[in-house]
Amino acid sequence: MAIITVPRGTVDLLPSDMSIWKRMEKTAEEVCRLYNYGEIRTPMFEATDLFQRGVGETTDIVQKEMYTFTDRGNRSLTLRPEGTAPVVRSYVENKMYGDPNQPVKLYYCGPMFRYERPQAGRQRQFTQFGVEAIGSDDPHIDAEVISLALEFYKRLGLKQLKLVINSLGDLDSRKKHREALIRHFSPAIGEFCEDCQNRLERNPLRILDCKVDREHPLIQSAPSILDYLNESSKAFFHAVKEALDDMGITYEVDPTLVRGLDYYHHTTFEIMGADFGAITTLCGGGRYNGLVEEFGGPRVSGIGFGLSFERVILAMKAEGLEVSGSRTLDCFFAPIGEKARAVATKLLYACRKAGISADMDYMDRKVKAQFKQADRLGARFVAVLGDDEIARHVLSIKDMETGEQVDVEEDQIIDYLKTKLED
Repeated sequence: MAIITVPRGTVDLLPSDMSIWKRMEKTAEEVCRLYNYGEIRTPMFEATDLFQRGVGETTDIVQKEMYTFTDRGNRSLTLRPEGTAPVVRSYVENKMYGDPNQPVKLYYCGPMFRYERPQAGRQRQFTQFGVEAIGSDDPHIDAEVISLALEFYKRLGLKQLKLVINSLGDLDSRKKHREALIRHFSPAIGEFCEDCQNRLERNPLRILDCKVDREHPLIQSAPSILDYLNESSKAFFHAVKEALDDMGITYEVDPTLVRGLDYYHHTTFEIMGADFGAITTLCGGGRYNGLVEEFGGPRVSGIGFGLSFERVILAMKAEGLEVSGSRTLDCFFAPIGEKARAVATKLLYACRKAGISADMDYMDRKVKAQFKQADRLGARFVAVLGDDEIARHVLSIKDMETGEQVDVEEDQIIDYLKTKLED
């Protein structure tokens, strides 16, 4: 019979992996609490139209990467490929714009799904942490969102971080830039990939983000959006940079940074990490105008980012940071014989009720093998219980850190372990 394996582009997270994953989740929660962002959880699948309208029909996500299916009610549904559109949908549907506390500041953390070619840092199911601040046009909140992302990485110990920012301007600026791009690319559009040819009239800005033709000379010489920003867009971008300067956050302006989603306006940004392969982008985000209105809400803007936990781990490894946490156990019971096993079972249960993490041998190992098992589990203490100990109503407790071994009475083991563990 053939072995069934994990689907391509997905991985199992084993107990040995969970230490760093729990740490990332806890860090995200702590940073968002400091910045006053509340958690939101949306369904893992949504109406397909949500992403077609929200992410953009010209994006690679919508055209090539979505997991879409028809349910028994003949409805087209899609496993969520990103987090912003579902959060904005919930914002509108639950009328969060009526909340007196504005802007509405939200964060999410959960699995996303994209049909991509699997490689390091790019899986078909990945975990994304992101934030959305909706309802404010203040450029200072753009800087706040960027600083939140950087704080998350710094708390995990990452140091090789590079912030890149750009402005896509308002609708008027984008319109003029779009016309310039069409004039620039039209004479030689036949030299570009089929996707870029289709994007020329629909969204020429996406040509700058093409992975196939990124080295084409015309992309390198394309008109810069910064040359087409009107005065209000320039002022907005200046205010964002000024706020970052006030925070002491260093950055680099890159006029070719456009991001891969259609809803961005004004600020866009990426955070790069240590080189861990073909992909070094850790985080991407930006400001969006019109998305809330597209979903039936008021004319308000938002700013947010999304980042992948999988890429965080790669960046940590590239910087030589520890990502594999050992499982720690307070006490491992090593019974010898059936009578000892019965007593150990009772004491094991008592320890757990008292808040002491404990385990015991269930494989009828010899004493030496039980000590090896305790060591593999990272046990601080090993409680040996044989016929002699049963006769004296004691346990022989060994401290695996110091090597000290003492006899402790059965009814005193909880107090003994608690005292030692508090030292």
